[in-house]
Amino acid sequence: MTTPRVLFVCVKNGGKSQMAAGLMRAVAGPAVEVDSAGTRAGTALNAESVQSLLELGVDISGGHPQQLTDEMVAAADLVVVLGSEARVEPVGGTPVEVWETDEPSTRGIEGAERMRLVRDDIAARVEDLARRLAAPA
Repeated sequence: MTTPRVLFVCVKNGGKSQMAAGLMRAVAGPAVEVDSAGTRAGTALNAESVQSLLELGVDISGGHPQQLTDEMVAAADLVVVLGSEARVEPVGGTPVEVWETDEPSTRGIEGAERMRLVRDDIAARVEDLARRLAAPA
């Protein structure tokens, strides 16, 4: 059985997709190959995203945003788009799944509290995905 490869995508690849990738690595370990990218990659990770994961013992501080390419999409077994802003066209039949993640700022929640809510939403989705990937086909 081959190791499934998941590509997490958001716009800047500094927050949500990096968080999802870090959480998947923590949950699935070597059972899932993980990468992340941005449709308009930024230049740095979101410090609040990094801090919120450190609270769970997941360190993504060494990561760097990277620009999404068609080759990355084609190499993945599944592309997961986080949020409604990023758009990814399927390449080579790779399925694309969109996660409409919680956005607490629309409810006036900002800062560390906002990031913990975003983190917890993504973590629950990542755990569900890890279970689905581990299930026999």
